[in-house]
Amino acid sequence: MDEFYQDAPQLGDQYADDVVLGSYLRWRLPHAMLAEIEPGLRRLGHRAATDLLALGDAAEAEPPRHVPYDAWGRRVDEIVVSDAWRALDRAAAEEGLVATAYERAHGALSRVHQMARLYLFHPSTATYSCPLAMADGAARFLELHGDGRTRDAFERLTSRDPARVWTSGQWMTERTGGSDVSRTSTVARRVDDGSFRLYGTKWFTSATTSQMAIALARIEGAPEGGRGLSVFFIELRDAHGALRDIRVNRLKDKLGTRALPTAELTLDGTPALLVGGEGDGVRKISALFNVTRVYNAIAAVAGMRRALALAQDYAARRTAFGKRLIEQPLHAETLADLDARFRACFFLTFQVVELMGREECGEASEGELAMLRLLTPVAKLYTAKQAVTIASEALEAFGGAGYIEDTGLPRLLRDAQVLPIWEGTTNVLSLDVWRAIARTDALAPWVGDVRACMSCVKLPRLTPAVDHVLRAVEGIERYVARTQDDAARERGARRLAFTIARTAAAARMIEHGAWGAARDDADRGAVDATLRWTTKGLARDLDAAPAPDRR
Repeated sequence: MDEFYQDAPQLGDQYADDVVLGSYLRWRLPHAMLAEIEPGLRRLGHRAATDLLALGDAAEAEPPRHVPYDAWGRRVDEIVVSDAWRALDRAAAEEGLVATAYERAHGALSRVHQMARLYLFHPSTATYSCPLAMADGAARFLELHGDGRTRDAFERLTSRDPARVWTSGQWMTERTGGSDVSRTSTVARRVDDGSFRLYGTKWFTSATTSQMAIALARIEGAPEGGRGLSVFFIELRDAHGALRDIRVNRLKDKLGTRALPTAELTLDGTPALLVGGEGDGVRKISALFNVTRVYNAIAAVAGMRRALALAQDYAARRTAFGKRLIEQPLHAETLADLDARFRACFFLTFQVVELMGREECGEASEGELAMLRLLTPVAKLYTAKQAVTIASEALEAFGGAGYIEDTGLPRLLRDAQVLPIWEGTTNVLSLDVWRAIARTDALAPWVGDVRACMSCVKLPRLTPAVDHVLRAVEGIERYVARTQDDAARERGARRLAFTIARTAAAARMIEHGAWGAARDDADRGAVDATLRWTTKGLARDLDAAPAPDRR
């Protein structure tokens, strides 16, 4: 009798197999634009399951290492990365993963094109999306606040030429804190020629092998707090390739994202260029944060999609108790719930992408700008948490094989766990949602938009879903109106943010489902997933939120 061996899950073409991405692009893009960009998306979808996947696996197998001294005792602080990591750098440039957004060949929709490409690229490439996020954020910051002195850097960040392109680091986190950058202790000292030198320790710097970095520092004599900080541009190496008064203390030993070089650095007189004028650095650098938070959300939904693709394929291959897993009602139900959760996060994230594109091209209305301010932290925090949940459930769908490192599956969970931590933790961003509501009245334009969109949905089958969304919106309004105490707002901030996320996602799913049903779109599961999400995802409302503290 032949010995049994289980077939491993297989990854298909990541564009052709993704009905959600394809349907979304048909919904939101002009036909001529989609016809123009689709060949490139198809090529990238194929690469994501072939050569890029192989490069990502090779980069993970050979993590970066720190060489502090050369053979003769000279301090060199070289960070050695794999050939595969360098190949991913070239591939990212050639695929235009940052450049697409700044070429703006399709105006505001260029961001949709770019993020669709990033969504295909990210899960196969060992988190090379991190240096791309930093590069894109730095490019946007320099586009808004740079001048002739930083023009070359901007052009390198947005280049398609692998020989010319740069990526960027983002140097904010210190021992005093990551989210609370107002306590930054790095000092900027002005020298005789009017330039600056930076002194301090950056406790956590991602993409440390990049050619440049954007850093926060406090000019000597500036006031404490965030308003006293300024933003600086740093070119890391001199003409000979040596670090410019930067010491690498150590590489970070992380739970996941192991191919990504992340280091603790000491700046000991590092030359730096002040960008955007003195002071108010936290506000100015928010343009960078907004981009990297959207990248975080794209990475989250892309990771969910990869975990689901593998779990769904395996369910069709694995037999237990006489039937394939996909034929087991409970297993099929579990996968359907995960699919609805993924779809909700996908549509929420790409709504933010659309708004960001409109803002960057000067096409956004005041209401849309307010919605972008509200939904950016909402999308980042919610998708990050759901990415961890889906990765964990996907591993469980494989049984013991999901816990074995050489299957490659545990990496899905290890790499997902960074997403709620990077670019603002869940609690920090939940408080940011309250600030957006309290300071800019960002809730009203979003509520108005949701109600207007729901009024246009005429598909009878979606009427219960529309009713769920409208009730959820009313609950959010009631909760915000009655919650005036600061302590109560803080206690309930996470629940508020999650409820806004679930409701915003449901509204977009309903719009898409109605569009698809009217055109007999290829995404046959859209309406079912929408009904599943609105009946389960919106079941938890704010009426159960903690009451104000009246003691």
